[in-house]
Amino acid sequence: MSVHARFSQLQQQLNGKVIGQQSLVQRLLVVLLADGHLLVEGAPGLAKTRAIQQLADQLAVSFQRIQFTPDLLPADLTGTEIFRPQTGDFNFHPGPLFNQFVLADEINRAPAKVQSALLEAMSERQVSLGGETRKLDEVFLVMATQNPLEQEGTYPLPEAQLDRFLMHTWVSYPGPEEELAIMRLVREEVADLETEAATQLSRQGVMAARRQVMQVHLAEPLERYIVDLVQATRRPGQYDQQLAGWLQLGAGPRASLALDRCSRALAWLQGRKEVLPEDIQQLAPDVLRHRLLLSFEAEAEGISRDAIIQRLLSLVAVA
Repeated sequence: MSVHARFSQLQQQLNGKVIGQQSLVQRLLVVLLADGHLLVEGAPGLAKTRAIQQLADQLAVSFQRIQFTPDLLPADLTGTEIFRPQTGDFNFHPGPLFNQFVLADEINRAPAKVQSALLEAMSERQVSLGGETRKLDEVFLVMATQNPLEQEGTYPLPEAQLDRFLMHTWVSYPGPEEELAIMRLVREEVADLETEAATQLSRQGVMAARRQVMQVHLAEPLERYIVDLVQATRRPGQYDQQLAGWLQLGAGPRASLALDRCSRALAWLQGRKEVLPEDIQQLAPDVLRHRLLLSFEAEAEGISRDAIIQRLLSLVAVA
């Protein structure tokens, strides 16, 4: 079975186990293939933890969930060196960041020092401790969650740190039929009636898939379209004066890189060898949403980032 066929089967299995969250499953796979990290925002109980845990199970990779709290310390993530009086040496005990998949649950509950330790691992793929730098695995994915309902006692991520996430996606409630299917699925799992075999993609399979993703063709007009979209967030006055009043700060070059990688991954997942404009337009909200800083005027008028992105998509033409 080809690598692409294995990923297609994997996506089907995940959609069967994480019902009503097809978009979240797709974004997780896109981020995995694009070698990035995902920020997920949604109310509790919407299968965010289940989605990444099921993906880790199917891929047979190490997984660790970290509940972020105000009293968390950087060493709780990175690990610590413990002195052994018998030998007079320090032994390093790795923390949860040395797993391949990490769920940072309610990341905005932890103080800035803890967040910075996580973000160093995300961007540099390494952990610095005790004057020594330790590399993380090539297959390393962080999914961080934020609860949009409770803001008291939280430490919001600054825009510069949010930029380290490849995408920021929203998770919504399932429909009535999907919720009924969720009830039946959980009942079957409790009764241990699930017999479906896991795909069990290997680490080498993930790396092979990433190489194939980078071979997906992105035509020059679409390259320019990506750049034009990102540039429009910095110079919105060239397209619409009202937009210029809503945007205080646009997206940086990481947004162009993210749209490039993610659109290739989405095209590959859908079995195509070239990127279409629709791929870029579908992923643009998730790539740009957390990279835009709105003005006071936009906040006062209740203008959302998604509304601004949709306006940009309607104004910026494909070359």
